[in-house]
Parts: sequence; structure tokens; C-alpha cells
Amino acid sequence: MAIPKLMPGMSGTVQKTITNKDTALHYGSSALKNLLATPTLVALMIEAAVKAVDPTLPEGIITIGKTLKVTHQEPTCQGMRVTVKADLVEVDKNRLVFEITAYDEVGQISKGYHERYIVDHKKIIQSAEKRREPLVNKNF
Repeated sequence: MAIPKLMPGMSGTVQKTITNKDTALHYGSSALKNLLATPTLVALMIEAAVKAVDPTLPEGIITIGKTLKVTHQEPTCQGMRVTVKADLVEVDKNRLVFEITAYDEVGQISKGYHERYIVDHKKIIQSAEKRREPLVNKNF
């Protein structure tokens, strides 16, 4: 697999206005029904990291997530706009580490680190299918 030279400093940014379906209400926390849910925040962080490098990869080569460490520091209300920036801070062969920061209009709401790996798309799909083989024709 030919991996292009990726350098620390590459970044990706995503923005989203928080809607009702992005709130904690939709993730089982009715007590926080108008606040940004951590799972939504995490999804935005992953999206920003993917946006930082995946468009530069050759066809058939993608990144997959391995680890994510997030601190959700401040609440964000429905209707506010969240901006998430993922900065590539480390490259070790096919291993990528991102430092990710999220802000709303008031200030920083979250910080985290995300590790991704560069892989061959077909091989990862084949691996997943092979892993599933023992379940084929089983009734649960």
C-alpha cells in the first residue's frame, strides 16, 4: 500500500448548528434535553479528523479510528453553533494522532485526542466479513 507523506500540521474543521436530534435527549438523558450530547460531539470530532487527511489519500485507502479520549468541558445549548478542529500532531508509519478542540460561540467546550490508522479499504471490509463468517446461518 503506497501511503502518501502526511505531515503534522494538516487539519480539518467542521461546523454544525445544534438541533434537537443532536441533544442528550436522543441519547437517553431527558434531564439534559436541550444540551449537546457527547456522542454528537464525538461524531463531529471524528468527522474533522477524517476531513483532515482522507481526501489526500489515494483511491481505496482510508483511515479508521482506533482510540479516542475526550473531555466534554462545557455545555452547549440547542441552536448554538459548534466548530470542531482536528490537528494532525503525530505521524508514525500508518498511525495518525490528532489533537481535537471544539468551540461554541462562547468559547472552548471540549478537547481530545484521536488515533487513526491508514488502511486498505478492501482489506478492512474483507477482515470484517471474515470475522462475521461464524454467524452466517445462525439463528439468534
